[in-house]
Amino acid sequence: MKALIINCSPVRTGATATIAGIIDSEISTRYETESVSIDDFSFSFCKGCRSCHSTARCVMEDGSTELMSKIDLADIIICVSPSYWADIPGQFKAFIDRCTPWCNTHEPHATVRSGKKGYAVALRTGPNMPECERLIGSIEHFYGHLEIECCGHLGLTSIEYKEDVSPRAQEIRDFCSSI
Repeated sequence: MKALIINCSPVRTGATATIAGIIDSEISTRYETESVSIDDFSFSFCKGCRSCHSTARCVMEDGSTELMSKIDLADIIICVSPSYWADIPGQFKAFIDRCTPWCNTHEPHATVRSGKKGYAVALRTGPNMPECERLIGSIEHFYGHLEIECCGHLGLTSIEYKEDVSPRAQEIRDFCSSI
């Protein structure tokens, strides 16, 4: 089975990337893993043209299609997202907007292979867990429209720098045992 771990932050070396690395290390003994960063892909914003509502294809061909191909090939998707002003980073939101051709709210729509399981990990700098829950909700909403089964989530507060991850490593490893 293949697991795709997505660092939803445009920062490739920060706390989010560190958490994604721990997850990759923990589950790589059970799954074939691939880790990517949202910043690995170049894509434009959705134009709102709604062509995909009748064609199940986007009029633009770019990195969003490449990332969706990786999602299609994976059996397990794990999105790790920091909080940017109490929500997912704009780059990740822009990608989600570009996934409208795969969204199950209109026909026809493109599909990804069925049977996928999705996990969400959210982190934020402050101590307020409801903000993590908002991020988790955004990720799980995305999964729902792709018909990816939501199987678990983890919220981590008080993490600003990658050095803040170390004291929480066991909590992250414990979460990985459910993946």
